[in-house]
Amino acid sequence: MHVGALINKVRREKNMTLLELAKKSGVALATLSRIENGKMTGTLESHMSICKAFDMTLPELYKDLPSSKKAVEVLEKAAKHEVCVHDKRSSSEILVSNVQKKKMMPILIKIAKGGQTAPEKTKSGVERFVYILDGKVEADIGDNTYNLLKGDTLYFDSSVPHHFKNTGSVEAQVLALTSPPEL
Repeated sequence: MHVGALINKVRREKNMTLLELAKKSGVALATLSRIENGKMTGTLESHMSICKAFDMTLPELYKDLPSSKKAVEVLEKAAKHEVCVHDKRSSSEILVSNVQKKKMMPILIKIAKGGQTAPEKTKSGVERFVYILDGKVEADIGDNTYNLLKGDTLYFDSSVPHHFKNTGSVEAQVLALTSPPEL
């Protein structure tokens, strides 16, 4: 059962129409319909609004979601990874398969000496964690600049415009986790 089916089940148990849920939650009727019909999952923000309208918590709503059928996924080093080349000096390698079915997206970002990633900005509600595996990285996030070294971490709202520059003398490698996946 997907989250939309759970929302539909709870809505019916509470004898609410889709229109009543839309008014009470502030989530658009069309969006609710798409969520309930499995056409989209919705955002964390929309789920929180729906739960508020149901007078329940997110854990209460999510408790009946089945766990992943495949709890463990191993992707061998030799397996093909999806690689996005930003330019000749930077690339991003998605480290899992079927990322659209995951709750987070791990990426290995490689930036050559003097290189930088393309500017990014995701939709609201998407978060990013980065861990510097090697090198010196300058992270420009909004109007702020952060100078990071091997072992440093950074956590931020990725809807703020951002990019990374290699300011060191060797290739920089950054492990980035984005949640939920933004494709």
